[in-house]
Amino acid sequence: MKILYQLSFLFIYISINLNSFSNYYAEIDSANQFYAKNKFEDAISGYKSIIDSGVESSAIYYNLGNAYFKTNNIPKAIVNYERALLLNPNDEDIKYNLELANTFIIDKIESIPPFFLKLWLNNFSMLMQSNNWAIISISGFIIFLIFSLIYLFTNKIVVKKLSFWFGIVIFIISISAFGFANRNKNLLTKNNTAIIMASSVTAKSTPDESGTDLFVVHEGTKVKVNDKIGNWVEIKLSDGNKGWILSQQLEQIVNYNNKKIF
Repeated sequence: MKILYQLSFLFIYISINLNSFSNYYAEIDSANQFYAKNKFEDAISGYKSIIDSGVESSAIYYNLGNAYFKTNNIPKAIVNYERALLLNPNDEDIKYNLELANTFIIDKIESIPPFFLKLWLNNFSMLMQSNNWAIISISGFIIFLIFSLIYLFTNKIVVKKLSFWFGIVIFIISISAFGFANRNKNLLTKNNTAIIMASSVTAKSTPDESGTDLFVVHEGTKVKVNDKIGNWVEIKLSDGNKGWILSQQLEQIVNYNNKKIF
C-alpha cells in the first residue's frame, strides 16, 4: 500500500511538471507569433509574463531584448541581452545583438578587459547549471571513495597503483566541479552590474541631492553597484569613476532568484 501511495504521488508530481512544461512552451510559442507579426508590445508582454511566472532562459531574454530593440527601447534591450549572455556566455547571436545595441548609447567609456583566465573560468562554469556541476562533484567524490577502498584492501600492486592514480584524478575532477558549481551560482546570484534606465543621470558625491555633481551618465550605460543607502546606490563606471544615483534610475541585470532556469 505504501509503495502504491508513493507511485501515485510520483505520477501526480510528474503530471504537474509535464503540464507546467506544456504551458511554458505554449506561452513561448504565443509570444514568438506576436513577434513574427511585428506586434512587439504584445510579444514583450508575453515574454515578461513567462519570466514573472518563475521561468527563465537565455532564449527568453534574447527574444525579449529583440522585442525591446524593435520598439527602440535600447536600455531595456541591453539589460535583457546582458541577462541572456549571463546564462549563455558563448552565444554569438546574443553577443552580436548586444554589441549592436551598445552602438546606440551615448556614453563610450573605455573599460579594462577582464583577465583572460577569469573570463575563461566564468565561461566554462556557465556551460552547465550549478546543480549539474554539483551532481558531477558528488558523483566524483563517491567514485573517489570507491577507489580509495580498493586501494586500501587490495593486495595486487597493479590494482593498487591504478586505483591510487584514478582516485587522484577523480578527486581533482570532483573538487573542480564543486568550484565551478559555486562560481556558476555566484555569477547568477551575486552579480552587481546594472544598466542605467533614465535618459540622463547626474552622479553625486554623497547619497543626497545636496551632494556635489561628479559626472553624467546616460541610458544604456553599464555600471557596477557598490553600495546602497536608502533610495541611493553607489555606482562605479568601467573607467573607475564612482558616484551616487537614485536606485530607480537603473535596473540590475541579475534576476534569477527562485526561478526555473532552462
